[in-house]
Formats: sequence, structure tokens, C-alpha cells
Amino acid sequence: MSTLEIRDLHVTVDEADGSVKEILRGVDLTIASGEVHAVMGPNGSGKSTLAYSIAGHPKYTVTRGTVTLDGEDVLAMSVDERARAGMFLAMQYPVEVPGVTVSNFLRTAKTAIDGEAPKLRTWVKDVRQAMDDLRMDPAFAERNVNEHFSGGEKKRHEILQMELLKPKFAILDETDSGLDVDALKIVSEGVNRSLAAAAPGVLLITHYTRILRYIKPDFVHVFVNGKVAEQGGPELADALEESGYDRFLTPA
Repeated sequence: MSTLEIRDLHVTVDEADGSVKEILRGVDLTIASGEVHAVMGPNGSGKSTLAYSIAGHPKYTVTRGTVTLDGEDVLAMSVDERARAGMFLAMQYPVEVPGVTVSNFLRTAKTAIDGEAPKLRTWVKDVRQAMDDLRMDPAFAERNVNEHFSGGEKKRHEILQMELLKPKFAILDETDSGLDVDALKIVSEGVNRSLAAAAPGVLLITHYTRILRYIKPDFVHVFVNGKVAEQGGPELADALEESGYDRFLTPA
């Protein structure tokens, strides 16, 4: 059992005009192994900032607060150290990596995280099975990472990484964006397989409730203006489906 704890997290970002803007204004979250925490909220509320701050994106500066993984200071770790400690980020906009094939990328990442190369015969079998489960053409393994991939193909590749790397905690930043219904089901099935196989803690960031029909959250947190405005169980997502975010945005 592992625990990711976020306490009083304040984060700023450097704007293009040289100014500094505070995005997160005191976030508290605790995620345990096997739990799914859905973070929902309107555009600009700080959801993606939370994801990238935990992952260590240099654009974001933590000005106050702590992030710990099983008591270890995540914020003191480099990005690669966070990955080796068990952190995983599925990006909203996965980047292209020309010249690096998917197969080489996956095996290199697995080797770096585990500290040793996976046995080739077992690894090839695992990759093929995971790709088949995600309805990915085997030819994708020899294509450059995300290069000329469709939006849906990029998101499947993110979940392929999650299934193979088996992180302790997975942050899924709007993994549902740009997916049609069929692709959404396939991606959700991949997340659910990871939960069943390795029980990672999952921080699922989304605007909409549709992905929560397939990935059942244990907890739902509503983000507004860089803070958790309300939290509850799955029923909170149902309430948001009915009423939206107006009650959080309209002054009393």
C-alpha cells in the first residue's frame, strides 16, 4: 500500500509577458493505492497545473506546500527520479519524439524505472498483448513516438505505457479529450486493467462525466480557482452532470 499526499500546495506560473500568476492556492489531496480520484472543474481552474506540478514540469514553481510519496519528498526529486519512484503522467497533449520508435521508447523506459532490462521474450509478449488489448496495430511499435499519430492513437499510447510500466500512481490529464465513444471505451478498459493488475492510485482529471461511466471513481474533487471547492463520492459527479459548475462560480 502506497500513499501520495499533497498538502497546502501553492503553485505559480511564469506568463509570456514576464508576470507571475498564482494558479494553485492551497490544494490538499491524499490518494492511496487502488483508489481513483476524479478531479473536475471548469477551464482554468488549475487541474492541469496540479498534474504538471506533481510531475515536475519546469514551467511551474511550487511556492508553498508539500507532495510526498510514502513519506518521501517528491518535490525534491528530479523528473526522472519521480518516474523511478512510481509516478506516471499521461499528458493531455502527448509530444512527438522523432527518431525514437515506440518499441525502443517503451523498453528504455522500463529499463530505467526497474533498474534492469526486461527479459526480451517476456517483454515482447507483454507489449504485443497490451497493444492487442488496446486495439493498436502491431506496426505502431516501429513508428516514431506519437509522430503522425491521431489524437486517439496518442491517448492509447499513453495508456499502453501505463499498463507496461506499472506505476504506483498515475495522473491522467484529460485522457478522454478528443476521443470518440469507441476509443473512450478502449482507453478506459486499459485503465481498468491497470487497476486490476497493479492497483495504482489514479488521479483522473476531466471536464466531463462521460469517462466516469467507464472508470468508476472512489472520490470526486471539484476544482475552482486553484482550490478544492467541494469533494465527495461518485454521486458528486452525477450532481455536476445535472447542474454544471455554475453554483461554484456564481457569487452567493
